Amino acid sequence: MPERGPALLTHGSGPRRAAVCGKPIGHSLSPVIHAAGFAAAGLFDWSYTAIECAEAELPQLVAGLGADWAGLSLTMPLKETALTLAAEASPVALATGAANTLVRRSDGTWYADNTDVPGMLRVLNDAGLPTGSGPAVAVLGGGGTARAALAAAAHLGTTEVSVVTRRPEARAELAPAAEALGVTIRGVDWAEAATVFDADAVISTVPKGAADALATQVTWRPGAVLFDAIYDPWPTPLAEAALAHAVRVVSGLDLLLAQALGQFEQFTGVRPAPEAAMREALAAAAGVR
Repeated sequence: MPERGPALLTHGSGPRRAAVCGKPIGHSLSPVIHAAGFAAAGLFDWSYTAIECAEAELPQLVAGLGADWAGLSLTMPLKETALTLAAEASPVALATGAANTLVRRSDGTWYADNTDVPGMLRVLNDAGLPTGSGPAVAVLGGGGTARAALAAAAHLGTTEVSVVTRRPEARAELAPAAEALGVTIRGVDWAEAATVFDADAVISTVPKGAADALATQVTWRPGAVLFDAIYDPWPTPLAEAALAHAVRVVSGLDLLLAQALGQFEQFTGVRPAPEAAMREALAAAAGVR
C-alpha cells in the first residue's frame, strides 16, 4: 500500500469528473458503482463516465484532461501505460508494474495506484484465507490481473505460486513482478492446468470461455477457494462446477466492488466509501445483464 496518498483537491471545490478507460469499455459497471457512491456521499456535482481508449491513445487523453478531473480508473489494456504517466506511484503499483488508478494531485500531477491488489486480498480474506496464512495458490493466466493475484498471494504469505499459461513467454513477463513481490513462479503449461486445482486457492484471470473446459476435467477439493475474475456471464461453467463440489467461489463482481471502494476514496477524499449503496447499485445492475 502507498506510504502516502495523493494530495487531493477538496471535494467542495466545484464540479468534479472521473471516468473508467479501456477498450472495449461498453460493458463496464464502474459508472454505476461510482455514481451510486457520489449520490450516497452527497457529491451531487460529481460525474463518472466511461471512455473507450486504446493504449496508444491514453497519454494524449490524460494530457488533455482539465483541472476538474479528479481521477481515472484503468482497465485492460491500459494498466502498464498508466503507470508511466504518473509523477509518483504506490509501492504496490511499482512492484506489479501496473496501475488501475490515476489520481489528480493538488499540484496537477498524477498519482498511480493499483487497488486491484487490496481488492483481491479483501475478497480472498472474506472467502476464508487470512492474511499471512501462506495458502497454496494457483493462478490461471499471465496478464494484468495475474500480477494483482501474485501480489495478493504475497500478502497472504505465499512464497511460491503455480502460474498456468498457454505461452511460456507470458510467465516470463510476470517474472519481474514476482521478484519484486518476493514470490517464486512455478510454471505450468495449459495442458496440465487441471493438476493445480489441489491448491487452497485457484485464481482464474483468463478471458471468458478460456477455462470452460476445465470444469469437467479437474478434481475439486472441498473447502478450497475459486476466484474467477469474470462476471459476465455469471456463473461461469468453472464456477458452477466448483459450487457443486463445496468449493467457496468469489467472482469478478466481488473484485470490481472491492477495488472501486479504494478508487472512490482516493478520488473524493471521502473515507470510508459508502459501500452499502455502491454494493446495492452493482447488484441491481448486474442482475439485469
